[in-house]
Amino acid sequence: MAQKGKRKFTARPWVTVVTALLAVLPPAACSAGGAEPPGPGDALWVDPESRAAREVRRYEAQGRDTDAELLSRIADEPVAEWIGQAPRERARAVTVRAARDGRVPVLVAYHIPYRDCGNHSAGGARGPDDYRVWIRELAAGIGHRPAIVVLEPDAVAQVVDGCVPAAMRDERLAMLKDAVLTLSRLPATRVYLDAGNAGWIQDVRALVAALRRGGVGYADGFALNVSNFQPTAATRRYGHRLARALGGAHFVIDTSRNGNGPVTVARGAAGKPGTGGHEGHWCNPSGRALGEPPTTRTGDPLVDAYLWVKRPGESDGTCNGGPPAGAWWREYALELARNSDARSGGRPR
Repeated sequence: MAQKGKRKFTARPWVTVVTALLAVLPPAACSAGGAEPPGPGDALWVDPESRAAREVRRYEAQGRDTDAELLSRIADEPVAEWIGQAPRERARAVTVRAARDGRVPVLVAYHIPYRDCGNHSAGGARGPDDYRVWIRELAAGIGHRPAIVVLEPDAVAQVVDGCVPAAMRDERLAMLKDAVLTLSRLPATRVYLDAGNAGWIQDVRALVAALRRGGVGYADGFALNVSNFQPTAATRRYGHRLARALGGAHFVIDTSRNGNGPVTVARGAAGKPGTGGHEGHWCNPSGRALGEPPTTRTGDPLVDAYLWVKRPGESDGTCNGGPPAGAWWREYALELARNSDARSGGRPR
């Protein structure tokens, strides 16, 4: 199979085309690395050394069987690996381990300058040149091995909602387009540019314009609901609106914590900083639950996967009693699993 080049969206699902080609091409036609792009039915990688998995083992050793069973509902599912510092080393370590298991990892590229508009997840690259080097290091770490990459959560939506200063917007979208082009050249990587969530940007035309300038036409699609709580059905509807405006784009949905939906708030208040929303509605809200388990079989021809992009049990930030963003919070993890258990009578549906 020839190495991927620049791809434009078509009405016919890309993965269906790949499946049909693979059925007739001999093995020698695949890329030099022998890897194939992830597709429907692929097994997503589960990290046996995740924080949730280690907690399960600790609870089992202490005889806390109930807590161990609850946390196993997180530990046993494939969860994304967020990449910040040392991108080459981290991406290589994850993709090598996943390839050995015959599975596909989900990576989150999260290092854009002025990340999170300086809020709870502030940080990122020092500037455009630093970011471009970082992206190339990430690509080098992935190499020919299969991976799904969710590119820069919130980065496009924060341009549209005005959180990113006007002087930085063109520069940010140019960085994102360069990142999409760099990652899309990898032979077995699928790239999804983040597009916020269904409760955030309601001006679809403005969001679509920003996504196009950010290079979504060269990606495999866009990502929705990362680290948010919008219901899957509502997110699918919103995604189809974006997809139509983008000429049939595919998308993935983060279902990690949307089992009970968002906290009930006024329309437009469930987004992120800069939308007029309230922090408590998106930052460690109580009463939430795990959503649909990750899968590449969604039953929707435009939805390539349900993914657990946000790592359940990791804090959104120092809000609602939480530790710093990204830190493990076992009480919140147990609450998510417990609420999911109450909702579905067992493992999350």
